[in-house]
Amino acid sequence: MLIGKKKIIIMMLIVGIFSLSVISANIKQDEIATSTNSVSNKKIGWGIKRNDNHEQPDVGIQNKKILEQNGGICLGNEEYKTIYLTFDEGYEAGYTSQILEILKSNDVKATFFITAHYLNTQPELVKQMIDDGHIVGNHTVNHKSMPDLEDEKLKAEIMDLHQAIYEKFGYEMKYIRPPMGEFSERTLKLTQNLGYKTVMWSFAYQDWNEDKQPEEETAKQKILDNLHNGEIMLLHGNSKTNTNILDAVIKEAKNLGYEFKSLDEFE
Repeated sequence: MLIGKKKIIIMMLIVGIFSLSVISANIKQDEIATSTNSVSNKKIGWGIKRNDNHEQPDVGIQNKKILEQNGGICLGNEEYKTIYLTFDEGYEAGYTSQILEILKSNDVKATFFITAHYLNTQPELVKQMIDDGHIVGNHTVNHKSMPDLEDEKLKAEIMDLHQAIYEKFGYEMKYIRPPMGEFSERTLKLTQNLGYKTVMWSFAYQDWNEDKQPEEETAKQKILDNLHNGEIMLLHGNSKTNTNILDAVIKEAKNLGYEFKSLDEFE
């Protein structure tokens, strides 16, 4: 009788140990599922090959696949003559008020990706963007390359700005553009886990250097020659050239049958 009880106790211990092993294994699987440590952090620098013929550009098949697998976007539907206008705003050079006026007069909604510096120094302009119905996107606190930052630091770069704009205006950002166009599978997954959609672009040109601004007619023609269906257009808000040609670009694009839409209408 005593031997029988011992057998029962031993069997119970074995079952208990097995159960703990299963629980432990499940915990480890959960850790893997929520951590980015096992995901590639190979830095990807976004680039495009323009066509100059109104066809969608080559953005790189593999890079596009990695981006879209993690909820990001770079090109809209190739069947629709739609343009999604976006601006990167690291700091204010004195042109954004005029840009906002031009957008309002043409009934165009854009997305402005801002840094913490921009928010801290230009809160009135950020408020105007929101009040005018534009989207304000996250360009991180300090505009550092995302793959260079460890998880916790990257979360702070994103969420500190997120919280700051929410506290000022009750506005919750949901789109993010990686500084310098650099990301990795790890950073894409992390930003997606934070509730953000990464927005890259299908058109950009050298417009950001205030000391080497492109000639206006040349810049306008470059932009117009590269209009394409589903375009996500990136312009920099510190560009005098962009500001001076923006009204003409919008009007000519509309004359060519293109429609400007908000990222909230992305398809």
